[in-house]
Amino acid sequence: MRPDDWHLTDDVEDFLARAGGFLRSRPALHNTALTDIEKLRAPGTGASLLGRLETDGEVRAVFYLTPRGRLGLTPLSAERTDVLAARLAGLGHSPAQVVADHDTAGAFAASWQWHGGAAPTPFWRTHLYRLGTLTPPRPSPQGRGRRAGAGDHEHVVRWCREFCVEVGERPSIELIDAGRWGSSRFGDRHFTFWETPGGTPVSLAAVTPVVGGMVRVDPVYTPARRRGRGYAGAVTVEVSRAALRAGATDVVLFADPANPTSNALYRRIGYVHLADFAGHRFAYGGPAAGRGRTPWGRGKSVGLRIGTASRLPG
Repeated sequence: MRPDDWHLTDDVEDFLARAGGFLRSRPALHNTALTDIEKLRAPGTGASLLGRLETDGEVRAVFYLTPRGRLGLTPLSAERTDVLAARLAGLGHSPAQVVADHDTAGAFAASWQWHGGAAPTPFWRTHLYRLGTLTPPRPSPQGRGRRAGAGDHEHVVRWCREFCVEVGERPSIELIDAGRWGSSRFGDRHFTFWETPGGTPVSLAAVTPVVGGMVRVDPVYTPARRRGRGYAGAVTVEVSRAALRAGATDVVLFADPANPTSNALYRRIGYVHLADFAGHRFAYGGPAAGRGRTPWGRGKSVGLRIGTASRLPG
C-alpha cells in the first residue's frame, strides 16, 4: 500500500463531505470519531488534521488529530497503522495520545514508538456496548427522571467533577476548575437526574447530541452514599429511551472492564457488548523512547499491558 492512499486535509467540512458516509455506515463503532469530529466544526477550535484512507475510490478508514494532540483512528490493520505512523512522522506531527479499538490502538502505539520516537503508556481500556432491546429494571426504584435545566447547572458541574475525581480524569477537572465548562467534554451534553418521590436528585446520566444517528450515554454517576438502590439503571434507561424518541438509531456507552457491577447492569437493561477500545499516551525524549522496540511488520510484535479506567478520555 502506498502512503499516498491517505488523503490529508485541515478542512473539516470537505473531509465530512468525502468521509462522512463511511463514518455513518457504522455509527456505533465510529462513535468517538463522530462526536470528536463534530466538535472540530465549532468556530475557534484550532487547527486539526484529518485523513481518509481510500482504495479504488472507496473510503476504508479515517484518522483525526485534534489541536490538543488526540489521535483518533477507525479500525486499521497493523500494516496500515505502520504506514500511517510513518506518514505522520514524516510530516513532523507529535500526537499526545491515540484512542481507537483495542487492536488498532496497540498496533499504532508500537508503530509510533518506532517512527515517532515516543514511548507509549496505556491509560484507558473499555468495553463498548450498543443498545439492543431496552429492558427497564424490575422492580424499578421509586421516583422519576427529570431533564436538568439551567437552574441545575451548579449541581451538574459538581457531580461531573466528583465523577472525574473518582475515575482520575485530570484534564476535565482542570477545565472545570478553570471555569471552562464549555471546553470540557461535558459541555455539549444533555443531562438527566433520577429523583426520589420527594424531589431529591440521587443519580445523573448524560447523552451526547445525535450525530450520524448515534447517541452516546456518558457519563452515568451516582454519589457513593446513594449506590446499590437501582438509581443508575433507572436513569440510564431514562436517557436511553429519550435518545430513541429523539431519533437515534444507535445508542452506545462505554464501561470499565474492571467494574463487573456496571457491566452486569448495562447488560440487564439491554446493552450488548460490541468491541473493546483502548488509549495510549506518548512520552517524547524519555529513556524509553526511540527505536528500542520492534514495530509491527518488522519482526516480533510488541506486547503492551493495558491499564483500566472507567471514562472516555477527554
